[in-house]
Amino acid sequence: MLHLDIPTHADLKMLVRFRDDICVSIYLPTTPLTPDAQKDRIALKNAAKQAVDQLQARKVGKRRAAALIDELDDLVADDMFWRFQARSLAVLASPENVRTFRLPNDLNPVVEVADRFYLKPLLRSVTFPNACYVLALDQGPTRLIDVSADLPPEEVKVEGMPRDAPSSVGKSSLGRRAPGRRIQGSEGQKVRLRQFARAVNQALHGFLAGSELPLVLAATRPLEPIYRSVNSYPHLAEEFIEGSPSELSNAQLAKRVRPILDAIYRDKLANWKHRFDAMEKVGRATGDIAQAAVAATAGAVDSILVAIDQLVHGTIDEKGAVTFGNASGPATYQVVDEIANRVILTGGEVLAMRTDDIPRGKPLAAILRWPV
Repeated sequence: MLHLDIPTHADLKMLVRFRDDICVSIYLPTTPLTPDAQKDRIALKNAAKQAVDQLQARKVGKRRAAALIDELDDLVADDMFWRFQARSLAVLASPENVRTFRLPNDLNPVVEVADRFYLKPLLRSVTFPNACYVLALDQGPTRLIDVSADLPPEEVKVEGMPRDAPSSVGKSSLGRRAPGRRIQGSEGQKVRLRQFARAVNQALHGFLAGSELPLVLAATRPLEPIYRSVNSYPHLAEEFIEGSPSELSNAQLAKRVRPILDAIYRDKLANWKHRFDAMEKVGRATGDIAQAAVAATAGAVDSILVAIDQLVHGTIDEKGAVTFGNASGPATYQVVDEIANRVILTGGEVLAMRTDDIPRGKPLAAILRWPV
């Protein structure tokens, strides 16, 4: 099981607003295998040294730099923290605090020092977490299975989860007729299945609170549409694994869900590009950084793709005017990252992609709420 800390929208807004004379952003590939975690500690220690070298070049005060080093050293020394990792680690540090996020995506090593955090790689985990939950529902045992990219699927214990459909409503079977009672036969079975579905949804409500991972049903009819009718989790996938999940192992369910998960992301991107093409024809889409910066500052960006594998240095003023820089320096930061931040703060959607997935291979592509 991957131990994940996927940032919520509230987390992102807090991080976007944060400003300090020292903001260190470190991204590292990690391993979820505890015996191999020592090399990840060493990688963080080396990344921290790179950050200190950048701070020295910026002539930051020694006390502030020392406080930051203490924060990072404490993290390196935290044995419990390193026991539980995922595929990448984000470390966002200031002299007063360190925030960490364990992520399911494969991210390249990055060390950035500025007056704000570099968040674009973190957004990738929100866009495509590369993981999901499978909810196995029928009259057999109820299971919630954590599926990730390259680890064996693992059943998750959820407090209050009904063991199975019949026992959840105090019955030995949902197919028995009950003459003389108010509900019986197929009508009674549907009522009881709905009671069961509500109990499952109630148990999952607390467990999935704050999560944005897709939830995929593995269920037979009529339980599949019945569960959808009572579901309150906003990320329930439209596609589902049809058939009795009692006949499938966790590994078999994980294999069956992978094409569904891939299709969710593929369709999301294809629909976005189709919309971009249509909006570009009427002046409501752009791949130009300068135009996107002005639009983001004015709150005119509805949705934006940003390339996580391209770096554009510079600054953006309070009106959205961009000044480009040749390299990272004491007074510069990542321009596309700052545009994404302004989109988040004005209620727009930000999707972090590889360059190959962005129209014309540009650092960004934005759909606008109105022409700018």
